[in-house]
Amino acid sequence: MPSINTLRGELDTSELGRTLIHEHIGIRSPGISENWPELWDEAGCVASAEEKMAALTQRGVGTVVDLSTADLGRDMGFLQKVRDVTEINVVLCTGIYWLRSMYWRGRPAEQLTRVFVQEIEEGIAGTPIKANIIKLASDEQGGGVDSYNEKCLRAGARAHRATGVPIATHNGPPELGALQQDIFEDEGCDLSRIVIGHVGDTPDTDYLKSLMDRGSYVGLDRFGLDRILSFDERVNTVVKLAAEGYTERMLLAHDASCCLDWIPDIDEVRQAQPNWHFNHISDDVIPALIERGVTQSQVDQMLVGNPRDLFEKQGAY
Repeated sequence: MPSINTLRGELDTSELGRTLIHEHIGIRSPGISENWPELWDEAGCVASAEEKMAALTQRGVGTVVDLSTADLGRDMGFLQKVRDVTEINVVLCTGIYWLRSMYWRGRPAEQLTRVFVQEIEEGIAGTPIKANIIKLASDEQGGGVDSYNEKCLRAGARAHRATGVPIATHNGPPELGALQQDIFEDEGCDLSRIVIGHVGDTPDTDYLKSLMDRGSYVGLDRFGLDRILSFDERVNTVVKLAAEGYTERMLLAHDASCCLDWIPDIDEVRQAQPNWHFNHISDDVIPALIERGVTQSQVDQMLVGNPRDLFEKQGAY
């Protein structure tokens, strides 16, 4: 069987198991802890990750895909500490978020592509640990798919073609996903090796089918963020698409994080959105899907078969 790179090293794709395609071990604001280390509770975040990943392991989840890029505060020292206290497989990413970087603003796409390829082929931040997925993002808060964002998307598309590792995206709002597909297609990408993410924030199944009909997977990957779209609407989207034959194109996750320094009072957020945690799919979503007619085989396809198939599409082209 093919293998992929993880936080622990190479992993046979047959060992991925149940996989959450869009999560975060930790999201941090770059520059804060480097200058004010007292504001970074690394031990607390490691303990949080240990607890949350253990709970996933107990629920039969084998792999988490951590889509935290360097500009989301990816920290290899922290991640290696998490590795040492957890059993779960973690797939790391290269790529770039939608927040505008002054550094990359005036530099060409080719240079951005090179650093993505380096993290995939050589390792991240001087370690031998390699990325195995490319995270790209478009958001109306950052100008949508404007010229800067298009440069980032094209850079990621070229790194994908040079290495063969898949792409997973962020979209806000979901409608930007079709524009991402346009750019990837223009770059000659095989859209079946790309996950158009966060599009589960819309209940418009016709739109979701249009993305899947072009070949891409769709990320129904914000379960628990019920203030954006309710639990019932998210579940019913999966139920309807599964009934219409789209099971092999859907991937599930929460977009949750073990620690997130963007929010001063995380407990307040958890009270407002109590389902936004790593166990929500296992504890609540799967039983609701089964109750509404989705089969266990279809659940396994979305959580086991589809991630495995995505990572088994390998090789530069």
